[in-house]
Amino acid sequence: MDNVRVAVDAMGGDYAPASVVSGAVQAVKSGVDVTLVGDRQRIEEELKKHDIQGLSIPIVHASEVVGMAESPAQAIRNKKDSSIRVCFELVKEGRADAVVSAGNSGSALAAGIMVLKRLKGVNRPAIAVCVPTMMEPAVVLDVGGNVDCKPLHLLQFALMGSIYAKYVLDKERPRVGLLSNGEEEEKGNELTKQTHELLKKTSLNYVGYIEGKDIYRGGIDVVVTDGFVGNVVLKLSEGLVETVVRMLKKEIKARFLAKLGYILAKPAFDNLKKKIDYAEYGGAPLLGIDGVCIISHGASSSKAIKNAILRAREYVESGVNSCLIKELSNNRDLEELTQRQPA
Repeated sequence: MDNVRVAVDAMGGDYAPASVVSGAVQAVKSGVDVTLVGDRQRIEEELKKHDIQGLSIPIVHASEVVGMAESPAQAIRNKKDSSIRVCFELVKEGRADAVVSAGNSGSALAAGIMVLKRLKGVNRPAIAVCVPTMMEPAVVLDVGGNVDCKPLHLLQFALMGSIYAKYVLDKERPRVGLLSNGEEEEKGNELTKQTHELLKKTSLNYVGYIEGKDIYRGGIDVVVTDGFVGNVVLKLSEGLVETVVRMLKKEIKARFLAKLGYILAKPAFDNLKKKIDYAEYGGAPLLGIDGVCIISHGASSSKAIKNAILRAREYVESGVNSCLIKELSNNRDLEELTQRQPA
């Protein structure tokens, strides 16, 4: 296929446009076609700081930015020339194949729904993040797109996550677990209890309730939860990793023998850091929209942005969205259970 074209929200993120432009330049040097969207003058100023001789990096001017504190849906409706909305418009017009943004994740979700629309059989698109485990990586969704969910939404998350794990993680029959406060049948709240009953009626490889500690032990390929809990899990994990790394460094510096041990174990530490560093993953796909969007961490470095753009290219080339469309439209479980549930 032709080179994948990625529209990048140059104004999204804590360190935009500097880190975004830097990451985009690195991605272009890796062979991806990138269009930067945002304030043309500021983007051009950042591009001057890099060696871009011989590189083609088009800019599409967008006069508005959606702030982190704004209401996503309202901002996307009112700010039609916002950088994030213009990115999605480029995909809709066929001028780009994917969107990458480190800005307001809610605005990316809203723009995806308003501009590209939802896939058939999906009421709520979900943000799916791959997390490292003691075994193989697992998919956790939703991690922030939908804080208030109904059982039907979690059912759809489970199906989308299972399809994603099948085609991206190469799991023939992904094991699906529902995140709860215990493994026993009587545990959970009304949302998890009703979702549990729905999932038992599907043909998915559903293993039942799982606890938070089970996520990183491995053995579960798809972890299903609402966006509120999922986002807490994600942020807690990030904070824990950062704290453990700092504590470890402090202990190593305080002890001479520990310093010697660190020198010997440095390759293992470097490998571990690569596995748990979100910058290596780049971003998380927004599943359930009729297009490709990779949502990056708000504090993304240039390395994270570059990897997000590379992930967007891989996602497009893999044809996962086509697989989602095909399997969602042919899934009788989803169709029958959806008709019985309020949307």
